Amino acid sequence: QVQLRESGGGSVQPGDSLTLSCTYSARRFSSVAVGWFRQVPGLERDLVALISWADDTYVADSVKDRFTISRDTSKNAAYLHMKDLKPEDAGEYVCATSRNYCPGCAESSYQNWGQGTQVTVSS
Repeated sequence: QVQLRESGGGSVQPGDSLTLSCTYSARRFSSVAVGWFRQVPGLERDLVALISWADDTYVADSVKDRFTISRDTSKNAAYLHMKDLKPEDAGEYVCATSRNYCPGCAESSYQNWGQGTQVTVSS
């Protein structure tokens, strides 16, 4: 069974940086796209960043000057690098994999989901 596991979340102050990790338990990680979503209670889950198997990347306009996404296929891992964090960046960050690289596609295009890691930003 494919498993995704996120780590790296925590409670930070505005202006701090965090790197979230998403590890993938199955083979063929190199052939899937990996997305990072943010979930805030009461709001829709939003795609924050997406990386393809060819390292094409998408980052949401709201964070593109502060967040980047990368992957290390040798470690079956993808990362969300976040800097200059703001209170509005807080939420549960969830990674997911898709056979398609499609930033505008619905969540139904993602086949596997992790449990999430919480990010809190407050002074």
